[in-house]
Order: sequence, then structure tokens, then C-alpha cells
Amino acid sequence: MSRSIEQLESMVADLLAEAKKQGASAADAAVSSSAGLSLTVRLGEVETIEHTRDQGLGITVYFGKRKGSANTTDLKPAALREAVSKACTIARNTCEDDCAGLADPQYLARDYPDLDLHHPWDMDTDQARELALEAEQAARDYDPRIRNSEGATLSTQTGSFIYGNSNGFVGGYPTSRHSISCVVLAQDGECMQRDYWYDSRRDWRELTPPRRIGEKAAANAVAKLNGRKLGTCQAPVIFRADIAPHLLRSLTGALRGHAQYRQSSFLLDSLEQKIFPDWVKVTEDPHIPRGLASAPFDNEGVATNPKAIIDQGVIQTYLLDSYSACKLGLRTTGNAGGVRNLAVTTGDLSLEQMLGEMGTGLLVTELMGQGVNAVTGDYSRGAAGFWVENGEIQYPVEEITIAGNLKDMFHDLVAVGCDTDIPGSVHTGSWWISRMTIAGN
Repeated sequence: MSRSIEQLESMVADLLAEAKKQGASAADAAVSSSAGLSLTVRLGEVETIEHTRDQGLGITVYFGKRKGSANTTDLKPAALREAVSKACTIARNTCEDDCAGLADPQYLARDYPDLDLHHPWDMDTDQARELALEAEQAARDYDPRIRNSEGATLSTQTGSFIYGNSNGFVGGYPTSRHSISCVVLAQDGECMQRDYWYDSRRDWRELTPPRRIGEKAAANAVAKLNGRKLGTCQAPVIFRADIAPHLLRSLTGALRGHAQYRQSSFLLDSLEQKIFPDWVKVTEDPHIPRGLASAPFDNEGVATNPKAIIDQGVIQTYLLDSYSACKLGLRTTGNAGGVRNLAVTTGDLSLEQMLGEMGTGLLVTELMGQGVNAVTGDYSRGAAGFWVENGEIQYPVEEITIAGNLKDMFHDLVAVGCDTDIPGSVHTGSWWISRMTIAGN
């Protein structure tokens, strides 16, 4: 069983008291504890069962403008004192940094909402096995071309964490996360293809039924069989909804404060610049009940709030923690630890309608490699998907590369579909880009 909120609060208080005792002028600490079960079946048999129990803490101390941090997974009192001691030793021997320090007290979360993030699943190994088997069997029964399986996995985890600092902030809450996934292989002659599907939720009652997970994985794998190569060309490209979040993450990565002050962003000094068509709005909402990325405060205790990142195509804000805000002469936006629950304006077109309006082009369903230059925005990724003519899918394609520049891709966004029923913390439909370079034969 994971430790209680009260136990974690006591540990944080002890850490902060020990830091003060050892001479630190300020300190913050985070302690977490979790427990879970993960079970995988393959070809109708249980392959792995894992019972997990994790815990850990991090302590950061400040001696004026000098900073030191230490982490440990040992939560015994002696280990806590040793972690504080190591952090203090590091801080005493580092250079001063004018931006080192805790978040400004005026921005800390004082009264924050209950976001309904804790839904324990009373699940034993027999029940987990049955649900995983249901997913895998549905995939294997879907089509005779499903010849092999990498397995279906059910995972359930609950945990708690507490963050506190010497400015008087202490906060935390229990969480849960549950998921079902399935990975299968399809074969037709010499051609083999692998694909998957999954779902992940805070509340296990909201999970997609295992049978549908398996059938979706199988359908994805079968559809990729007998892929062709394309000749090099320029054409419209649609990124399917489950692939489109990669584009949003490139956007938010470029707007992160650390990328801005280090001058390593293709959107450097871009505040209030227009980079999308007028209709595009991108928002962050950390307060969605049961949201996978929901949080009432960020990793520094700063209150999170819903906000527009892009409005009418224009950049409204950078994404800052206290340190990067100081470097840029701005105030924190409550984004220490990342962006929480992104969403983009969606239109009325389904994926099928988007394909119909596109006419001829490429539907991307898989990306490979890391070919995104964060400094220039140059984009080049290995890809697979389907070639579309007369508004209908004609055949699968593979071993191609799609290339462009993210600034041009954002500017040339034609539509975002209403096909938003994808797992994860990003709410988006498919993205239709008017033109990209496709490299093949």
C-alpha cells in the first residue's frame, strides 16, 4: 500500500526542518509513494505479473543564491538527513545564480480545487488476466491475418505525493492511473506489420472496453499490410488525430521559457506574433476533472490556471517556471513541470470528410525518428500511412519521409478534425496541412 498523505506531509516537514537546521536559507521538497499491478498476457498465457511499490523524494536547498539538490528512494529518517546533507554540500560549493530561489509567495496556490484524480481499482491478478485476455483474444479473432501477438497488458496504479517549501506552502493529493493496451502482428505472405492501441484513464470505469482495444490494434495492423513506396512529391498531408499531438508538443516546446532564454527555439522572441490561421486557438486547462495531466499547482507550488496559448492564431504567452521567468524578466505562468491538458480548436469535419475535401494526398498514421530541429523548426520524419486519391484511401505507404518547416506547417494548417476520441492528455482531431514534401523512391 502506498503511504498516506499525512505520512508524506510529515516527511516534507521533517526535510524542511532539517534543511533549516543545516543552515539553508530556503528549501523545497517533494515526496511520493505509489503502488500498482501490471499484468501481460501473450498468446493466451500469462507472460508477466508485476506488483510495484515505488517511493522517492527530492530536496532542494538554497544558501542565498546558491542551489543544491539531492534525491533518494530510501525514506528512512537517517536517509532523509543524509539527502539534506548532500544537497547542502552541493549548494555550498556551487556558484551564485541571481535567478536561483523559490517561487514568489504571492503566486503559490492557497485554495485549490479537488480535481477528482483518485479512483482506486480493486483489481486482483485473476481479474486482470481475464481483461487482458479479452483484449488479446478480440485482436486475434479480428482477422485471420493476425498471426502473432506481443501481448495485451492491464496496468493499474495509485499513489500520493506532497510538495512543500519554506515559504509556507504544503500541498498534495492522491492520484490513480489505469490502462489497457494490446500489440499484435499481421502477416500476408512475406509482409508483416505491427501495430497497437491503448487507453489510459484516472477512473477505471471510463476505460475503453478491452474488446474494442484489441479490435482497434488488429485493424491498425491489418490496414498496414502490403504497403507501397511513393515517388518524391509535394502534396497535402493529414496527420491522424493520434499523431497530431506531436505537432502540439513541438509548439509548446518552442514556447518553453528555458528554450527562449537559451535562444534555442524556432519561435524565439515570438510573443504576440501570428503563426497560425485566424481560427486557431490552443489552450491549456490544468483543472479538467479526472484529466490525465490535471494538477491544481505546478512543481513549484504555483497555482495553475486555464489559459490561451494561441488565440486567433497569435502567441499569447510563453510557458514559464520561476527560473525561466526570472531570466526573461517576466512572471511565472505556473508551468514548472510542463503543460497540462492541451486542446486545439476543432472543426466540424470528420476524418473521412477531411480526406474527401483533400482529394489527393497523404494520411500519416505513424512517425519514426527524431528529425525535428528545435532551433530552426526544420521538420523531417520517417513516416507511414495511406495514399489518398479522389478523397478515398487507395493503399498503405511505408518507408517515406515527410519534410517541411514547422512555421510553414502551422501557417498552412487548413483544418483540425472533430475526430478527437483519442487517449491521452491532448485534445485534438486530425491536422490537415496544405502542402509538405514527401520523399520516397
